[in-house]
Amino acid sequence: MNKKVDYIVVGLGLAGIAFVEELIKAEKSFLVFENSSQVSSIVAGGTYNPVILKRFTPVWNGHEQLQTAIPFYKEIEERLKVVLDTSFKTRKIFSSVGDENNWFIASDKPMLSHYMNPTVVKEAIPGVICDFGYGELTGTGRINTPLLVSSYKKYLEDMHVLFAEEFMYSKLVTSNDKLKYDEIEADKIVFCEGFGLKSNPFFNYLPLNGTKGEVMTIHAPELKIDYLLKSAVFVMPIGEDYYKVGATFNWTDKTSIPTEEGKKELIEKLEKVINVSYTIVEQRAGIRPTVKDRRPLVGTHPENKKLAVLNGLGTRGVMIAPTVAKNLLNHLENNQELDKEIDIKRFQDLL
Repeated sequence: MNKKVDYIVVGLGLAGIAFVEELIKAEKSFLVFENSSQVSSIVAGGTYNPVILKRFTPVWNGHEQLQTAIPFYKEIEERLKVVLDTSFKTRKIFSSVGDENNWFIASDKPMLSHYMNPTVVKEAIPGVICDFGYGELTGTGRINTPLLVSSYKKYLEDMHVLFAEEFMYSKLVTSNDKLKYDEIEADKIVFCEGFGLKSNPFFNYLPLNGTKGEVMTIHAPELKIDYLLKSAVFVMPIGEDYYKVGATFNWTDKTSIPTEEGKKELIEKLEKVINVSYTIVEQRAGIRPTVKDRRPLVGTHPENKKLAVLNGLGTRGVMIAPTVAKNLLNHLENNQELDKEIDIKRFQDLL
């Protein structure tokens, strides 16, 4: 039986979910293909924080992204009847007096002053190794991305719009007036495939540099913290004395298989942060869809405007996805200009 829709969406990680949300608000019909081959949205810590703690500088458009993202997830929570957003403070462990001085300077800057507490925390925290104190951030937190993805899949299944199967590029017949995939006719298609973009014949020219990240979940009953600790690794509370610890960065291994090397690196770094006993209960790995210039890949194919891409969200996907998804739909439906920093036109010379 033939089916006509406004959009086909390929991929249901953070990018795919954010774009589907825009389609629902715009009352557009759609079908989603998702084969669960990419797991970066599930493996990710899911934290949101508009401050780069390595240099005490603002994340690109971070403040504005959060103004869009927090209500976005709240709306999904209410509709799906789940709790996704856990807000908590973040404490950056200082490694030197210089860190403390740099924190004071940064916390006085306009955007950063919204989040950075200028008072250095000096209190000793049982189980935590720190000789120079902490800087404290407010307005940070975590989106439970595994719950978001699993709940959203069920939501789309109940709407009968989810195909839990691999999208076969060879079946897509493209023309300037319509797209056809098997018995499905669509006006446009948006590829939100994460690192799977490398296999996409329409957009694999884009410079997506997948970065492997590994994380551990530990059980540490003696570590009683209700905020995220950031040092060489992050230690993030996820409830009942469990903590997520991450993350590694590997630019050569492109598999989603956890490694002994990754575990060893995480343990070595973790034991410079905490000095209480713990047990490792899980280790996971995923490929982050990263781009060299640290900007997303958003836009339409130069030869067929019915083919679009939403990718390259990198390490801050929970923050940026709602903003860029909105920008892309407005571009496709209302000819709104894409933000030049995210537009894939910047890579046209690679075609």
